[in-house]
Order: sequence, then C-alpha cells, then structure tokens
Amino acid sequence: MKVLLMQDVYKLGHAGDVKKVADGFGRNFLLPQGLAVLATPGALKSIERIRAKASATRELLNSELKGVAEKIQGMVLTYTTKAGETGKLYGSITTAEIAEDITKQIGANIDRRQIESQPIRTVGEHKARIRLTIDLVPEVKIIVQREGEKEEVEKVEKAAKTKRAPRKSTKKEEAKPEETSEKKETTEEEPKE
Repeated sequence: MKVLLMQDVYKLGHAGDVKKVADGFGRNFLLPQGLAVLATPGALKSIERIRAKASATRELLNSELKGVAEKIQGMVLTYTTKAGETGKLYGSITTAEIAEDITKQIGANIDRRQIESQPIRTVGEHKARIRLTIDLVPEVKIIVQREGEKEEVEKVEKAAKTKRAPRKSTKKEEAKPEETSEKKETTEEEPKE
C-alpha cells in the first residue's frame, strides 16, 4: 500500500514523503492515527504544501528541544540492583524507570515511549537513545552494578589512597648492593617474637 505521510513518522519518513508500507501497518496504524493518507492523485497534488508546513513545525520543535537534548546527551545513569553470579539481574531496568530518572534530573517531561532500549537484564554498561524529535535523538549511558559492588569499589579506592606508593630507588642505591645484603643478614639474625 502506498501512503502519503501527513506527519513525521520515526524510522519511516518525513511529512510529505510517499512510502510503500505493509497493508496492515497502513490500515491499522497510519491511517487511523492521521499520520498518513492513501497516495491518490488528488492527495499527491498537496505534497509541497504538506512539506512546507511540516518543515516549519519541525524547525520550531528542534529549536525548542535543543537545550533539553544538550542536557540529556552524555548523561550517565547508575543503578544498583540484585544480580546473580553470572551477572543476570533478578528483575530488569525498564524504560519507565529510565524516563523517570531523566525527568528528575533535567526537569523536562520524558515519556517511556520516547526511550529506545530493551529492558536491561544484565550487569554492565548499556546505552539508550531518547527520541525527542525525528532529528534530535541524544544518547544516555546506563551503568548497572550488582548490590554490594559499589561498597567494594569504594573500599578498594580508599585502601589505595591510604597505602603509600612504593619508593623508587635511586642510582646510588642500585650501585651499592653490598649494603642491602648486610641489612638482610641483620634482619635474619634478630629473634622472632
């Protein structure tokens, strides 16, 4: 079925484009939603008017949401949850949770349907794309940690900070191997308590 898009449809095309789609997709989704009309000769005459109107609307939306896209781009979300030994979560991180956290951080309302990601079911680093408009699709990094790992990582970092770095030997010390052997002999003779 050939249809004329009346609005931008993500992953299909811009308003004013003529696309061939599956009959069911056209009949059951595009036509009832008002996103497209059948590509008849009468409808094809209005392509330029549809494209001009959609282009103006797209530019306005892009300018409004550009600031939001800049805030979202490069954002890092960290989740700590229960997971098995293999790294599989005992649940999942859903798009609804991601949308809620982004909304809290930036203050703009993000719907879960705008997030392109499958439910996250493993520990590690993942990426999700947020579809603001057809042209603005910033990415978010999602880090999923096993419960208890965060504390372990902090303990290791703290221990590393408290330990002194090993002293580097100078050329003079390397040239005097006799002194170091004498010191070893004296430490061996001392009784252990």
